[in-house]
Amino acid sequence: MAIITISGDLGSGKTSVSKILIEKLGYERFSVGDAWRKVAENEGVSILELNKRAEKDKSIDLKVDNEMIEVGKTMDNLVIDSRLAWHFIPHSFKVMLKVNPEEAARRIAKDTERKGCENFQDLKEAAQSIVNRRKSEVERFKIYYQVDIEDENNFDIVIDTTNTLPEQIAQEIIAAAKAKGAIC
Repeated sequence: MAIITISGDLGSGKTSVSKILIEKLGYERFSVGDAWRKVAENEGVSILELNKRAEKDKSIDLKVDNEMIEVGKTMDNLVIDSRLAWHFIPHSFKVMLKVNPEEAARRIAKDTERKGCENFQDLKEAAQSIVNRRKSEVERFKIYYQVDIEDENNFDIVIDTTNTLPEQIAQEIIAAAKAKGAIC
């Protein structure tokens, strides 16, 4: 199965890069972030509030994670952007994208796809939300799944996206995946 899983920091470009990859490779895409935002929207809460709820209610994570796991088992030629897909789909080519927090805040604050469930007054508020959300996820995933989503040893390639365009990042991923024999 040819599956690329993209994990990484909030605002690191997972969505942008995964969209370029599916276009270049002709793959399908599954986004846990999109699924998570949909749950938050349906619940009428922010992403941070949904994360806080998930700290006490594992079923919130399990619902989205089980959907992703099923997709990973039944589909081929797939790009999945998720902080945990590398863990649940171990046969995938595992990518981690990193970005400095200031650049992440700028990206998230201007992302029109996040409007409605992630609204910020300014970059300082966006940066603080990123820090809080990441902390919640790191702690929750250690407790629920006994994994460290920040351990770079879990990935085939780690890329800092702070000063690199998504197109260049996608090309780097494709080259690395081909070199490893993960894709043709």
